[in-house]
Amino acid sequence: MLGARSSAPARRKTAGVLTALGALVVAGGAVAQAATPPTHTAVAATQHRVLFDNSKAETAGNADWIISTSQPDPLGENASPQAEDDWTGALSSWGVALQKTGNYALKTLPSGGTITYGTSSATDLKNFDTFVMPEPNVLLSAAEKTAVMQFVKNGGGLFLISDHTGSDRNNDGADAVEVINDLMSDNSVDSTDPFGFSVDSLNIGTDNPRAISDSADPVLNGSFGKVTGSIIRNGTTVTLKPSDNPAAKGLVYRTGSSGNTGAFFATSTFGSGRVAFWGDSSPIDDGTGQPGNTLYDGWNDPAGTDAALALNATEWLSGAAGSGGDPTPCTAAQLFANPGFESGSSGWTATSGVINTSSGEPARTGAYKAWLGGKGSAHTDTLAQTVTIPAGCAASLAFQLHIDTAETSSTAYDTLKVQVLNGSGTVLGTLATYSNVNAASGYALRTFDLGAYAGQTVTLRFTATEGSKLQTSFVIDDTALTVG
Repeated sequence: MLGARSSAPARRKTAGVLTALGALVVAGGAVAQAATPPTHTAVAATQHRVLFDNSKAETAGNADWIISTSQPDPLGENASPQAEDDWTGALSSWGVALQKTGNYALKTLPSGGTITYGTSSATDLKNFDTFVMPEPNVLLSAAEKTAVMQFVKNGGGLFLISDHTGSDRNNDGADAVEVINDLMSDNSVDSTDPFGFSVDSLNIGTDNPRAISDSADPVLNGSFGKVTGSIIRNGTTVTLKPSDNPAAKGLVYRTGSSGNTGAFFATSTFGSGRVAFWGDSSPIDDGTGQPGNTLYDGWNDPAGTDAALALNATEWLSGAAGSGGDPTPCTAAQLFANPGFESGSSGWTATSGVINTSSGEPARTGAYKAWLGGKGSAHTDTLAQTVTIPAGCAASLAFQLHIDTAETSSTAYDTLKVQVLNGSGTVLGTLATYSNVNAASGYALRTFDLGAYAGQTVTLRFTATEGSKLQTSFVIDDTALTVG
């Protein structure tokens, strides 16, 4: 920096809005973009590939959460099943119903298997469109959690089915509530509430939760029938946190609950993928299975429409016809108007003089850049642009940032916040906060994954706030909002 920034009227004014770039991350945390994992394979025209997990003690105790004893391929038990007992397992009704449509290819990850993404294994998640975890009772390893999160981030569908707290069927110290919360809160991809909900530590004895009224929702109104409600026979709910992920949505609620609490069935998105959660395994139990298990026929319980809910959700997660269509093909593009500021204020909204050609802080490329702060007195500058991120797209925000300061203390006196706002001006998430402490020579590339905002119109705003003494300059150039 060559001195405090001039506020001469010759400096250009700006107007605009800034949006996001991402491949599935959390709203709310400053997340440096990770290396791109293997691309999720596109689904075939009519075959939607579903992998059911049996690697996490899904048959421990009285549980029998498998579609067939023939694993990985259920067709080994019966190649043309017509009734639920043509396959053996408490989830056989679910599997047979999908198989009979001719539109699904089903497999099981057997006991002793490992969840992977990007390997040559036939049961690797890259070979599937949806991964079903029916009441997992073993904590996933760090590598397995990375695999699941990358799978969803790159377009996969994840079906999480919990049970009540204390349902540790294999007595290893972890129940389904803990397994699912651990996946979401302690992984290498995004641990800042990526799906916008957390599982409640509850044991709700008996209830018949009802579905919300939403004639357009594809899970409640899929090709397998209209969903009116479900059943709880010892289960739990989730607490929604739309400020972390605005896509989180409750579809079926515990009696007396609504809004962000008591959601028994919920959906969300993460990056390019989709997520569904169900708070009890009783609704997926068809009452038949391997000898020695005490099972309950929740699949056909007249108090709920559990079969339709399970099948419609699988349809939606897989991007199948009737689920609101296959995930919208995303055309690679850069969405920012005037990303390098070379057209002055065009496309941006900013404090007067922020976009300029002053030699006091040179642009990284070209003549123009956005120079926020640099006054050396109490002052606030903003720079923003609003963009619509197409649904189903991965999106990434990138920009070059140079921070120059006259401050000598390790205290953060002057700050720059990078935030995402909705149309009402509400802050949906703070991506990062920089300060005079981060000052360094030259520009540094900053990238953020904002896939959680796919399908929304959002404003990305930079806000620089200086204290009353000593300048700090936050200089931005070469922005990009990339989707694809």
